Amino acid sequence: MSVYEKLDIPHDRKLPKHIAIIMDGNNRWAKSRRLPSLAGHKAGVDSVRSVIEGCVEYGVESLTLFAFSSENWKRPELEVKGLMELFMLALDREARKLQKNGIRLNVIGDKSRFSPALQERIAKVEALTVENTRLTLNVAANYGGQWDIVQAAQRFAEDCLSGEKKPSDLTEASFDPYLALYGQAKPDLCIRTGGESRISNFLIWQMAYTEYYFSDLFWPDFSKQSLGEAIRDFCTRERRFGKTSEQLEADKC
Repeated sequence: MSVYEKLDIPHDRKLPKHIAIIMDGNNRWAKSRRLPSLAGHKAGVDSVRSVIEGCVEYGVESLTLFAFSSENWKRPELEVKGLMELFMLALDREARKLQKNGIRLNVIGDKSRFSPALQERIAKVEALTVENTRLTLNVAANYGGQWDIVQAAQRFAEDCLSGEKKPSDLTEASFDPYLALYGQAKPDLCIRTGGESRISNFLIWQMAYTEYYFSDLFWPDFSKQSLGEAIRDFCTRERRFGKTSEQLEADKC
């Protein structure tokens, strides 16, 4: 059975190559069950596994998960500590599964603030999976879209000072290699769970033409089936990229 048949989508529709997800609602999921906040984050790991499985099944090339923003350091110290420990544990438990299933791990963000042990573990799993091509799993950790643009601008400026570049060389295309996710398709679809309708400083350069899908489900309640519903919704949309509907029809001829 093809992906189109599994999702009940017409064969002439383009499926998303790259899906980005803002995994929101872990705390509220836990609070609604009178559980500590970390219980929500732990439950959210199961949703991560389910969505990764769905992306592999549906032929998605890249999945980018917003795991920990640069603003999340402001959360209670105990919660942040628990999140770092959960990240370390997930890397230990999932490394072999990622390798077995042909999934490449790519962590984006300012990793310098993480403990040396966590930085080492990230590097180890990235190296283990670097040749995998079935799915690229980008985990945005200590990441912010504004940080991404600023660090890219700094690196471009450094190349100008060294003589490798000139300010007049700067274009959208020449700037792109300095940003996170370079070499991958731009996100076609961004999903945000938890009932909120904002992008929270996530991939703000890369998502200029991304389609958005907002789900009222808390992240621990989001599943492979939920992912399929989001993809079906995506396939009903007309993506014009500045053109008119008539121009798109003419391009098909």
